[in-house]
Amino acid sequence: MRAYLEKRDELTRFFTTRLGSTAAAEDLVQDIFLKVAATSPDAPVRNPGAYLYRLGSNLMLDNLRAGRRALARDSDWRRHEVDVVAGQDVARLPRADDAAAAKQRLEQIVDALQALPPQVRAAFRLHKFEGLSHAETAAALRISRSAVEKHVSAALKHLVQSLGE
Repeated sequence: MRAYLEKRDELTRFFTTRLGSTAAAEDLVQDIFLKVAATSPDAPVRNPGAYLYRLGSNLMLDNLRAGRRALARDSDWRRHEVDVVAGQDVARLPRADDAAAAKQRLEQIVDALQALPPQVRAAFRLHKFEGLSHAETAAALRISRSAVEKHVSAALKHLVQSLGE
């Protein structure tokens, strides 16, 4: 800890030149402090000054890599979710009335599913939402495969009737 306090200003100047920003360097030097503070005081360090510079360099590289990953992720998202219209970014969002209609439709589906008898609803959920086969659903519910087929068919018929299809 003493070496950190003695080298703090020197570390800040060193990393300011590397990062091109005093604020970024101060953040990095603070991260060095946090790492040093979390290290056991009994840990043997032969050259504390070199240790601090190495630690700072590793943290700096980690931060730069994380920044590159974030930039790539954000660029990828932008490429898929944003259009540029007249030089302005425009998010690809559904129209408000389409979103409201979809929400109402989803609520109707949920209500229709809730109206099903528990065994029918369970068979439908396992088969259609969880992706289990009829045989796997039958085993999970401890009923026959034929019963699963009838439950799924009844659930689909109920949904079609409830939703006015």
